[in-house]
Amino acid sequence: MVNKPPPPRFVVTQQRTRRRGWVWAGLAVVWLASLAGVWWWASSTAAPRLPVISAALEEARGRLGHVQSELDELRQREATLSRSDQISRAANKEVQDALAQRDEQIAQLRADLAFYERMIGPGAKPQPLNVHSVAFDPEAPGSWQYEVVLTQSLNRGGVTQGQLQLRIEGMRGGRPATLAWSDLSPGRPPQAFSFRYFQRLKGSVSLPPGFTPQRVRVDVRGGGVALDQSFGWNDISTTGTT
Repeated sequence: MVNKPPPPRFVVTQQRTRRRGWVWAGLAVVWLASLAGVWWWASSTAAPRLPVISAALEEARGRLGHVQSELDELRQREATLSRSDQISRAANKEVQDALAQRDEQIAQLRADLAFYERMIGPGAKPQPLNVHSVAFDPEAPGSWQYEVVLTQSLNRGGVTQGQLQLRIEGMRGGRPATLAWSDLSPGRPPQAFSFRYFQRLKGSVSLPPGFTPQRVRVDVRGGGVALDQSFGWNDISTTGTT
């Protein structure tokens, strides 16, 4: 009896391997075909709209540039007009200030002209010494600045010298009171003057609390003349009373 060899444990079947290869190849072809289909669909859908979108984009960019240019131009005009307005306002203020100064100068010149005409005019009466005007202006509480104008038209070309003192009459505590020069300007000597035709004398005096001025008396002595002139307070002060 002849012994037969045992059957092999592994059997290679080449036919199945070939079938699997064809299956994978088919799947790859299908996948590529799907990719090609998707690409074709996307191109056919988007490609016709692409030129329109590009044209709209370019138009929007052009409009944006135009609007930006107009905005820059408007800003430049605004800045120019603002500077012009500031310059115009400054120039207008300078002109107004100059006009106001000229008006003050003209008023002062007219006052001086009237003053000179009264001194040397045809109807002017020659006087050796005269108190032309008195004025009081407040400086601080209880303090007043005065201005006294002295004139002379008798001694033409001559110099008139002398001293001036002030007295102020009024009411204090319900009773009449008089403030002498020593009360108005403690420790100060009488105010000296020296002039040919006229002189403005200025200074300050102090009034005590509770004193109500009513009249100012100007005592002038010089050139052989003693003069005592009286002026109402309401006529010579800017406020009338303290």
